[in-house]
Amino acid sequence: MKHPLIPDPNTLFPNDYGTSCFIKNAVTAPNIQIGDYTYYDDENDPAGFEKRNVLFNYPEFGDRLIIGKFCSIASGTKFIMGPANHRLHSVTTYPFHVFGGLWEERTPDHLSELPFKGDTVIGSDVWLGRECVIMPGVKIGDGAVIAAYSVVTRDVEPYTVAGGNPARPIKKRFDDDLIQLLLRFKWWDLDPEALAGFLPLLCDPDLEKVRAEIRKKLEQRA
Repeated sequence: MKHPLIPDPNTLFPNDYGTSCFIKNAVTAPNIQIGDYTYYDDENDPAGFEKRNVLFNYPEFGDRLIIGKFCSIASGTKFIMGPANHRLHSVTTYPFHVFGGLWEERTPDHLSELPFKGDTVIGSDVWLGRECVIMPGVKIGDGAVIAAYSVVTRDVEPYTVAGGNPARPIKKRFDDDLIQLLLRFKWWDLDPEALAGFLPLLCDPDLEKVRAEIRKKLEQRA
């Protein structure tokens, strides 16, 4: 049985502040998948994340929004889904079809004409800063950090800090050896009790100590 003081990932509002919610419990769209403990923080209706922050989402279009575990999503972050696009392979981008009547009769179905960018995938332990925008089909790796007010149009590698409009890599958070250890260890997949015991190390600024302990844990798994 899980320890009673370990936060429940199936709770909508996990603390008394009322500004953060575990958003997997607030979404209903079949094409949105969100991992345990990923939260959205907003003073105004954080549980309205699906309606206010996932824009132009039409599941029938075929793209998905996949967000991993333990992600921190700041107020105003927006995910733009594929149907926000316009037709680009003709001389006009105007969406005549959606206005009905003769325009609808004489133009192709709107969704079928849009460029398909694929799924938008956010890894685990990703921090998305305030008011950033994630464009369709972008992949952001585990442990990445996206600066506030950034527009992410291209993939971001794991454990990379990126920012700007368009967002560009600024720096790697750690050296390649530690990054690879973290990607192999995947602390976010630990069971709740094991994770609780590991928390002091996850928050320890002594990265050499962290490196040694993770290496030891991986050797024990082998």
